[in-house]
Amino acid sequence: MTAAAQYTPGPARTPHELNHVLGTAARSRAPHLGPADNEAVVNAAAAAAAAADTSTDPGDDAAELGEATEHTYERARTVFPESGTRPVSWSAFGAVIPVLAGSAGAGASSISAAISDVLQQAGRCALLVDADDPARSGLACASSVEGPWVQRINPQIAIRYSWRSDALLARVETHLPTITPGMVPVPPDWLPDPAPDPLHATVVDLGHGGWRAGATPTYGAGGWLRRGLPSQRPILVVRATRPSLRQAEQVLARLDPYVRRGVATAPVQLVVNGARKWPAGVSGAAGSRLQALLADALFVPYDRNWELSGVTDEPSPPKPADALRPLLASWGLIASPRRG
Repeated sequence: MTAAAQYTPGPARTPHELNHVLGTAARSRAPHLGPADNEAVVNAAAAAAAAADTSTDPGDDAAELGEATEHTYERARTVFPESGTRPVSWSAFGAVIPVLAGSAGAGASSISAAISDVLQQAGRCALLVDADDPARSGLACASSVEGPWVQRINPQIAIRYSWRSDALLARVETHLPTITPGMVPVPPDWLPDPAPDPLHATVVDLGHGGWRAGATPTYGAGGWLRRGLPSQRPILVVRATRPSLRQAEQVLARLDPYVRRGVATAPVQLVVNGARKWPAGVSGAAGSRLQALLADALFVPYDRNWELSGVTDEPSPPKPADALRPLLASWGLIASPRRG
């Protein structure tokens, strides 16, 4: 009998007992379940139990969530090199730009959308990947309508393709109550069939608050940080506040062991969202890992409508978009805005 089948809800169970049973149910189908995914699975299944939803057993929910994570883990083993230090090939995606939030609410989704807007306005074919949990995604309103094109990945997960102007937007779909970072399809599964030819760039909003996405840079959402050729250009997005910089340092610390082992690619660019310069005393909060990115930090100015509405199907505001153009030009992805 599985752990999920043994679960019988009852008022006598303590929260600790409930968490243990749900975690056991998830691991019964996901022997490789990591701590960050386990926490998210237990939280989602416990919420279903608290809602007294009699249509499904919370233990069964936890087991199915765990199974979805295991599907992604096993898929990653087939598409990525067995040796974690052997680089993967990113050639099919064009320039890969993973966007990682240094702290909650940093605006990584807004920056991702703005980058894809600048690329497609410059005549570049761009794929915008939304790797976040659909319920928490900052790109939920990034297209006018949901596209009809769906690609099934496994029994629990699918990818739906829509259009954001001339950029192709790919988002996760599921019947599950949540998507953890480890459930996110591995990068090769995000390519539509047939894929755009040529595909100049792939911009990835890693989502999951940055902290959870960085927990597993070998599969799932973090798989976009796997070291490869041509090398990705990961962006770390922060706010111009001391708490945001302190949290960003912890995200980099979580990634650091994988970077030192040659498994993951560290962020190469710091983007400070909603500011034109560092307020007095703020940059001093940067830790040793973040310090290396401060000198070349790119400031994206505050835009009131963007801040209030988030990402909509409208083009990104001109000032934030213009602030990102020199960076993309320096990477050779668009023509220099100063030319002519």
